[in-house]
This record gives sequence, C-alpha cells and structure tokens, in this order.
Amino acid sequence: MFSKILIANRGEIAVRIIRACKDMGILSVAVYSEADRDSLHVSLADESVCIGAAAAKDSYLNMKTVISAAVATGAQAIHPGYGLLSENAEFAELCKKCNIAFIGPSSDLIQKMGDKDAARKVMRTAGVPVVPGCDIIKDESLIEEKADEIGYPLLVKARAGGGGRGIRTVKSRDELKKAYKTASAEALSAFGDGAVYMEKYLSPVKHIEMQILCDKYGKVICLGERECSRSEE
Repeated sequence: MFSKILIANRGEIAVRIIRACKDMGILSVAVYSEADRDSLHVSLADESVCIGAAAAKDSYLNMKTVISAAVATGAQAIHPGYGLLSENAEFAELCKKCNIAFIGPSSDLIQKMGDKDAARKVMRTAGVPVVPGCDIIKDESLIEEKADEIGYPLLVKARAGGGGRGIRTVKSRDELKKAYKTASAEALSAFGDGAVYMEKYLSPVKHIEMQILCDKYGKVICLGERECSRSEE
C-alpha cells in the first residue's frame, strides 16, 4: 500500500482520486497550473505543488515537472487520472526510471494499445477479428489504391489519440485526398503525430467498451460496459 500518491490531473477526476485516497488513509499531492490555483482539488489534497503556467503543455503535460513534484514531496506513486498523461508511454517509462509507481498500464502496453495501427496488428496476431482496412499510409500516392481495396464508404483514422479527432468519413474517391490531408493535419496538431490509416466504415453498429481493472499480479475485474458513439473511438 502506498502512503502518499501524487495526482497528475485536475478537476473532477482529481477530486475523486483525492477523496478515494482519504478513504484509504493515503496522503495526496495535488499539482496545479497557475490558472487552477484556487481549484477544489488543490484545497482538498494534503499537499499541493504549482507546476507551471495555465497552458496544459506548460503544466499538466510537462512530464519532467510532474516527476519533480513527486520527488520533492516524497510521493511513491503517480495516479494520472484520465486524459493528459494517462496514455503516455514515455511518461510511464519515466516514472519507472525514477522509481515512482505509475498507477496504470505498463509503458509497453500503452505503446501497443495507444497506437491504433499497432493495436490492430496485435489483435490480428492473437487471432482476434478486426475491421477490414490497411496499415499506416506512408506513401500518399497509394491511398486511392488502398481505398479501392477496402471499398467505400471508409474511414481515414489517426493512429494516435482519440476523442474523434483525426477521423474522417469518406463516401467516394472524390473525397479521399481532402479527407486524408485534413485528418492527418488535425492529428498532427492534436497529438503530435500525423500518421493515419484506413478501415471500412460500418453502419449501423454499436461500439461497446468494457471497463477492466487489473493489478500487476494478473487479477482482473470487469467493472461493466457502456455504449459509445462512433466519435468517441
């Protein structure tokens, strides 16, 4: 059991984690940007550290500053919440190198599942059916050929990130190149990675997410399921 945890997040999710820590008798450390100095999660935590300016890239996404805050306060673990650094393989690996527990998946697993193209390959290797599509498009001159093989309508999808960003529906060849360029540009801006791939657009479908909790010893608990819209992929 950890005696002190740093919460590398803000708002509602940070508040929930801090309250859970209090219930478990664990000391909590909140980090905050200059804009969040008076936020609820800051006042609820046992300790708090300002980690930078208002912009997320200068505070909540600044991995070295978050790690420094954990070291300075003696936190044994970092809980990333969701969003921000929660699916950042580099951050998980940095925690490991600094002997700080990352409360979440290993960096290797984040890398495999966070990259949708890599995740498709892992699933295929495991014999799990995947939606027909292609690998990352490295040569723009081949997109029409790949699209014809998949068939319309199809989706151009960013391999990184989520939340519906970097995804475009393409109904015909006339729309393909524009969709490819806008999806790639949006992904590059949002995630720092403009790589995209394509897959068959299926409709009507339901996207079901299973919420699973697993400890490092392999014990798995299914927490339930929920339906998501297509844009939440």
